[in-house]
Amino acid sequence: MIKILFVCHGNICRSTMCEFVMKELLRQAGKEQEILVESKACRTDEIGSDTHPGTKRALQAHGIPFSKRKARQIQRADYDAFDYIIAMDEENMRDLHRLTGGDPQGKCHLLLTFAGEEREVADPWYTGNFEVTYQDADKGCRALLQKLIS
Repeated sequence: MIKILFVCHGNICRSTMCEFVMKELLRQAGKEQEILVESKACRTDEIGSDTHPGTKRALQAHGIPFSKRKARQIQRADYDAFDYIIAMDEENMRDLHRLTGGDPQGKCHLLLTFAGEEREVADPWYTGNFEVTYQDADKGCRALLQKLIS
């Protein structure tokens, strides 16, 4: 089984959005038994919090199912447990490099690199634009799924 962990700052907006988008894409592709998807935070700001209401609205607007959850923080053991650790921005990548001792196995990636773009997924906590973040999450998740199943 392939294991994917999406990470962002607080695990209530971007990584959570990607988790639910990817789970739905996997369901549609009939691959949900082959690929495990979770999400966690790099920082502790929102630990225990549910998904941000703006993220929920964006997911609802696109027909993506989601469930109640609690933000969790990534641990060093997650590096060994997951095959792909997908970050949303360069700050997340710096946090991952510190946590993993420089990503010796090359598991950490920025989401949009799978779509051929060298840029970050904007944090809607600051921008307020959950639709733009959804579009990036969808684009990155679709590209990652293509890489995994082709």
